[in-house]
Amino acid sequence: MERSPVIRFAYGEQIPIELHKVRMVQKLHLKPIDERLEAVKAAGYNSFLMSTRDIFLDMLTDSGTNAMSDQQVSSMLRADDAYAGSQSFDRAKQAVQDVFNTKYFLPVHQGRAAEHILAQAFIKQGHIVPMNYHFTTTKAHFELPGGVIDEIFTDEGLKIKSTCPFKGNIDLAKLKGLIKKHGAEKIPFIRMEASTNLIGGQPFSVANMRQVRKVCDKHGIMMVLDASLIGENAYFVKQREAAFKKKSIAEILHAICDLADLIYFSSRKVSSTRGGGICTNQKKLYDKLKDLVILYEGFLTYGGMSVREIEAMAIGLRETQDETVIGQSPSFIKYLVETLDKAGVPVVTPPGGLGCHVDARGFLPHVPQTEYPAGALIAAFYMASGVRGMERGTISSVRDDTGKDVLADVELMRLAMPRRVFTLSQVKYVADRLQWLYKNRKLIGGLTFEYEPTVLRFFLGRLVPTSDWPQKLAAKFKKDFGESL
Repeated sequence: MERSPVIRFAYGEQIPIELHKVRMVQKLHLKPIDERLEAVKAAGYNSFLMSTRDIFLDMLTDSGTNAMSDQQVSSMLRADDAYAGSQSFDRAKQAVQDVFNTKYFLPVHQGRAAEHILAQAFIKQGHIVPMNYHFTTTKAHFELPGGVIDEIFTDEGLKIKSTCPFKGNIDLAKLKGLIKKHGAEKIPFIRMEASTNLIGGQPFSVANMRQVRKVCDKHGIMMVLDASLIGENAYFVKQREAAFKKKSIAEILHAICDLADLIYFSSRKVSSTRGGGICTNQKKLYDKLKDLVILYEGFLTYGGMSVREIEAMAIGLRETQDETVIGQSPSFIKYLVETLDKAGVPVVTPPGGLGCHVDARGFLPHVPQTEYPAGALIAAFYMASGVRGMERGTISSVRDDTGKDVLADVELMRLAMPRRVFTLSQVKYVADRLQWLYKNRKLIGGLTFEYEPTVLRFFLGRLVPTSDWPQKLAAKFKKDFGESL
């Protein structure tokens, strides 16, 4: 069986090895510190508003940024360009059946489209939706029809430093208490996210999912699985759950998926291409959702995607069963997290999927949450490195009815690690610049909103620094590095 290896060199160091070769390249830009300062200022200190012409390493997200394989690219040339009944859909449907072990498949243009359809179909005013943790677009879509998100993660879930292998587990006692308090009739479904995006890409165990399934069966509640990062979750199950060490990734994927009534996914994550889907083995659920797909997305055999994307998605889904594919990012993330942890930089442990998550409150204890330490750290790290990360903290939260920020449970700078995109030397550069920034962390101050959208403000909001700290940080950088990059 092929595996994503960590190679021990003769002199003792262990490093992750890429089991792929680079056959196409894209030019990167590493601009001087003064130009980086101007670029982040022009973007309103929001990494979403920056142009890639100003970015060296783009670690904003893995959504739609994973490197496609040669098999995926070549598959796009055989696309059956038809509005309805395309053979491309037939191949995608077969891939979904093989990977997720489900009979019915509805394509959508991306993951949030699936969330919108689920919200329209199942959630009504006053409904409670328990989950191991929310995602930003999930929360927005589920709350629009009047639903309330209730996160029932375990006590380990929010600990920055932990040895718990499955911080994405649902707390069963909390789940049972929630059902007792509200009644099963107010709970349209329980959602489990593989792996929990906002708290460090942390996986759940199959054992925990089986226990949640028993609770669902007892009370007649549907279980919904967000499978956007299911490949990484399966990889961690194989690495960390004793009962599955000798199982193949394909077998683990089936073990997880067989426990869910309904599965949805973002193809931008799980299969390294655009698109998404909803799948199930229950015809009544398929029939309930198919008309909404036609209404909001497109016909049942393309769902808002081009047939070329559908072809690439089919190949990408099958590659999710390959440990050398899904294990590459987690092995690089592990290397970066452990390097930073040894240097004293506060990072989320154990290493998860999706990216390296830096604890902004531990990094910047002098910056209050109301001044958005994770957002400030993103801006400061871009200045120090040219690397773009993503804020996963209070900027990604909302305000309450009184206008006050709902402070996030954690303040994280996420440095996403798209599949097969970065080299080890680039990862080492990230570690080096982050260690320099940590030594100079007292120079970093806070941010405040200059323009704030009412919904999903982290996408388009613009901020300004609370002092002249960006100029002081730039001056320190030039003092230490001269006029070098």
